[in-house]
Amino acid sequence: MTQHDTALPPRLIVLLRQLALALLPTLVINLLCALAVTYLMRIGGTFYENLQVSMCIGLLAMLLINGTRLAIWGDGEPNKLGFLAIIAVMAPLAVLLGRILASLLMDQPILNMVPEQSDNIIAVIVLTFLVCFGATVFFWNRQKMAALQAHASQVEKQAVQAQLQMLQAQIEPHMLFNTLATLQSLISTDPLQAELMLNQLVHYLRTTLSASRADSTSLQKEFDLIKAYLGLMSLRMGLRLSYTLQLPEHLGKLRLAPMLLQPLVENAIKHGLEPKVAGGNCTVRAAVHNDMLVLSVLDTGVGLPTSVSLNQPPAQKEPVIGMHFGLDNIRERLVTLYGPLAELIITHNVPAGAMAQITIPLKALKAAHRSSKNTRLLDHH
Repeated sequence: MTQHDTALPPRLIVLLRQLALALLPTLVINLLCALAVTYLMRIGGTFYENLQVSMCIGLLAMLLINGTRLAIWGDGEPNKLGFLAIIAVMAPLAVLLGRILASLLMDQPILNMVPEQSDNIIAVIVLTFLVCFGATVFFWNRQKMAALQAHASQVEKQAVQAQLQMLQAQIEPHMLFNTLATLQSLISTDPLQAELMLNQLVHYLRTTLSASRADSTSLQKEFDLIKAYLGLMSLRMGLRLSYTLQLPEHLGKLRLAPMLLQPLVENAIKHGLEPKVAGGNCTVRAAVHNDMLVLSVLDTGVGLPTSVSLNQPPAQKEPVIGMHFGLDNIRERLVTLYGPLAELIITHNVPAGAMAQITIPLKALKAAHRSSKNTRLLDHH
């Protein structure tokens, strides 16, 4: 039997999650009902007996009402009259079945618990109905608030995705125009080199197209994209550029958001190595340290500008087209997707150049991947 065959249906997962979230508030409500019946209404037996009866009635009412609602309407908003009818039917049924269950748990005769033998059974049914109605309205509103928060989070992620597309639109023209200009000059002087560069360009564009359309990618694919980009840049810059990629095999399957490293490598080439006459080396590496994924891009180029701080957002309100915009985009995506502990730091490289370093908690990385999988699964169904 495959893992897919043993997986729970998404609708059942939603039901179990909602019942689990409603359990603690239901227990508190049951406790309050037992106190009210014992000390305010002064009916039934002792507080301990009334508490057992209240727990049985309350838990059954929650299961019957929520189960019926989800069976009929699913996650959609139920019809108000139909839902009131469900409560009107299920509240007395929960009282009857709950009292019978409580009698079995307390080892008492069932006849002492049926409505004909109970005092003030009408008051108990009315109390159960009101409690069920109030609790249902509370849980209903709470689910709506959770849905609104989830929608707001999704909108925020879509905004970050839109920024990713803007960043992609910013990166590609710079690289494409320079590469095409180099191709134009090589066609007449070195056709074989031009053909090699054209093949590398096609490979890079194919790789980056699939990466930019995905919600997440593996670290191995992210490094493949960087390898295609640096391979293209090395053809253009010749001996002025060397590069090293360091990805441990056991980290290659880690899932993360796409295009986190690409802008940093682009900055290392554009702002660090291209302006340097002698060129230099670009090293991209991944490692794990203290339960954090550490992604580093190091270059031996001209180094950091001294007039601005690259570890803080720019002072102006409008986005800056250039290095700052790319870095701010990465920082916003990191915080949105992986929480405040995920960060990007820009610092000096030794003996020369700059280093950009991304750190992401492994727990946040795995949690984001699970959340993305659940969202796609529910959207599919």
